[in-house]
Order: sequence, then structure tokens, then C-alpha cells
Amino acid sequence: MPDDSMCGRKPHPPPRTDDARRVRQHGEVALQAAGAEHRPRTAFVLSGGGNLAVSQVGMMRALLLRGIVPEVVVGTSAGAINGALVATDPTLASVDRLAELWTALRSGDMFPGNILSRAWNVLSRDDHLFSNEGLRTIIEHVAPAETFEAMAVPMRVVATDLELGEEVVLASGPLAPALLASAAIPGVFAPVEHDGRLLVDGAVTNNVPLSHALAGPVERVYVCNVAGGGAAPMKARSPLDVAVRAFNISRNQRFALEVAHVPPGVDVVELPRPDDERAVLDFSGAPALIEEACTLAGVALDAAPTVLAPAARRRRMPWRRSQVA
Repeated sequence: MPDDSMCGRKPHPPPRTDDARRVRQHGEVALQAAGAEHRPRTAFVLSGGGNLAVSQVGMMRALLLRGIVPEVVVGTSAGAINGALVATDPTLASVDRLAELWTALRSGDMFPGNILSRAWNVLSRDDHLFSNEGLRTIIEHVAPAETFEAMAVPMRVVATDLELGEEVVLASGPLAPALLASAAIPGVFAPVEHDGRLLVDGAVTNNVPLSHALAGPVERVYVCNVAGGGAAPMKARSPLDVAVRAFNISRNQRFALEVAHVPPGVDVVELPRPDDERAVLDFSGAPALIEEACTLAGVALDAAPTVLAPAARRRRMPWRRSQVA
């Protein structure tokens, strides 16, 4: 059993260039070292959630510390950006890079400009409040693979076709525009023209894209869902807080339906998330949230014999954060 103190960020040597592909091709080595005899085919699913997605860094750290490596990664919005780096290089070094990025991130990096420029965008009838240049820079700073095909682990990125109202799954071609489109919050960032479509945030149609993980031969899915849909512990501080909160409630209804229709023989584990009462534009406190998410996920994963219930039982009572508090 891994030491929970390992959740804190520790330096890791840079991986050799072929490490990531070896993880995909011979991933059972990690679990054999931990004493496991069978390595189920595994998927990571990462929800959208804006600044709440910082907790996914701790969740993935807990998974990788236990030798749990994905065969496929599926992500929406901020979760797609987090997942892209791990799909490119599924090692603890990548998680450390994500932790450094989230720790340094501030509201102005993601949402550049001031109140006057935002007001002008509204008055001029533009289609967004913020330029997506800050988001584009963040994606470049993460520096995942240039294309889906260059990733060590196959990845699916969810976006939404604004004109047709359809869910779009991107799994080939250039990666950066796919991530930019998947995180293009409607009205906040400009829609992204990509692959002949006008695309916006994948969370509009599928915030927790569980069904796409089930499209392939998987036996276990770890869901890093940070978009809260239960009782709200915080008071909304702005119109954007209200909109995002309402959006999360409606979007999680689809996730509940998808959990209810998981096919037999597939375990779905929704990792617990920390309470995060920050406003939508608040990116402070990343290290503490990453640490808490890693600890909570570690406790849940180490209780796997009782958590990974049979499929029929799980469909009646999905596992939630309150059950592991």
C-alpha cells in the first residue's frame, strides 16, 4: 500500500523518451511490482469544471502512485487539458508538471483583460467576453503531443458543435485546437473553428463523458468528476457563479443516467473530490487542493475491495463523495 505522505509533490527524474509508450505497451509491469496478478483494461475519465479541475491532478497522482495507468483517456474542457498531458506521458513527472502549472495559474492568465474590455465586448455585440489567447498559452505551456496520433495513450476529447447542437468526439489530427475548442465556455470564450465545425465547450453536451470510455474494451473506469451537482456549500458571488452552478446541476443528470447503464463486467469508480468553495475566477490554493484530492483518492483506492461493487449493485447506488468522508 503506498504511503499517503507520497501525495505531496516530490521531484521525479525526467522519463526516458520511450517510457510513455512502454507504459502503454507493457503497463502490467507497474502493477506486478505492486504485487498485482491481473491488470484490468483501464480508462480515465476527466470532467470539465474550470478551476475545480485542479483536484484532478491529485486524483491522477493517487492513481499513478498505485501503478494504475490508463489504456485510454477521455476528457472534457479543463479535464481534457489535464488528461492530455497524462495521455502524452502517463508518469508522475507529468502530474508534477500539471501541479506546477495549476500552482502558478492566476485568473488573469486564463481571463485576460479588464472590466472595460469585457464591457466593450458586450456592447459591441461580440460573441465572447474574453480572448482565448490566455487559454491557448496555457495549452502550449502544458506542451502535450502535437497530434492525437503522437500520444502514448489514446485520447478522446469532447466538444460541442454550436451550429448543429451535437456532441463531437475528437480523436485524431492536431491536438491543440481540439483542447481549445473543448474548453471554449460559451459566451466566455470565442467558439473555435476546427475540422469544418464551429465548436464550443464539450461540457454543454457531455461534462462527464463516461459513455466514450465504454466504447472500447475496458474493464475498469476511474472517473475524476469535479463538477459538483449536489447541495452547494457556498454562496454564489457573481452571475457567473450562478450560471456555472446551474450548468453543473443539469450536466450531472446525464452522468447519473450513464452510470445507470454501465454494461455488466465494467467497474466504475468515481473518485472523491475535496470541498472547493472558491469562486469561478479564483485560482488560489492549488497545492492544498491537490494534496487533499490525492489523499482522499488514495483512501478510496486502498479500500477497493469494498468500493468496487458488482455492476448491478453499483447501478442502484452510485458512489459519491459523502460516502467516504
